[in-house]
Amino acid sequence: MKKLLLILTCTLLPALGFAQLPAHLEGRMEYPVFDFHPWVGVVKTKAKKLDYDKDLNYKIAIDITDGITDSTQVMGTLLEVARTYNLNIANGVPKRKLEMAVVLHGGAIQGLLKNEAYLKKFGVPNPNIQAIEIMKKAGVEFYVCAQVLAFRQVPEEDIIDEVEITLSAKTALITLQQMGYTYMRI
Repeated sequence: MKKLLLILTCTLLPALGFAQLPAHLEGRMEYPVFDFHPWVGVVKTKAKKLDYDKDLNYKIAIDITDGITDSTQVMGTLLEVARTYNLNIANGVPKRKLEMAVVLHGGAIQGLLKNEAYLKKFGVPNPNIQAIEIMKKAGVEFYVCAQVLAFRQVPEEDIIDEVEITLSAKTALITLQQMGYTYMRI
């Protein structure tokens, strides 16, 4: 019984407060670019260490494997992508010097399904589509691993148009690193 209570506490408690900021952060958040969810904001601060360097281009390759925990909410990993973008903008990086490429594989592919396929699987519309569309318009690139699609029997045509299909996550991440992107796992 104690084990069951612990499991329920660990899984349900985070879900209850997921879409709302804690009271101590109210009024302290800013949303430089993306504002489609409370958790993609940046806490206002006076910190000045490792500020934006005008001589650098900021290229980030984000590796995502974590899947859906709540089919009615935007995946937490996608919120972190938007937050990472916002953090860089808040740190002074101009949009023209910020490039982000997101490579999704593993369980994360479920969040990339077109509405019809998502509805069939989860019974609700895909809440991730709008977040991806917004980030894509800002220049964030999205890639999905064709190997995982094949192994998990997800037809390529079920993936939303904003996401490019690449041979594999491994080769995509290697190529991005060779192109000067910094690897970041979310």
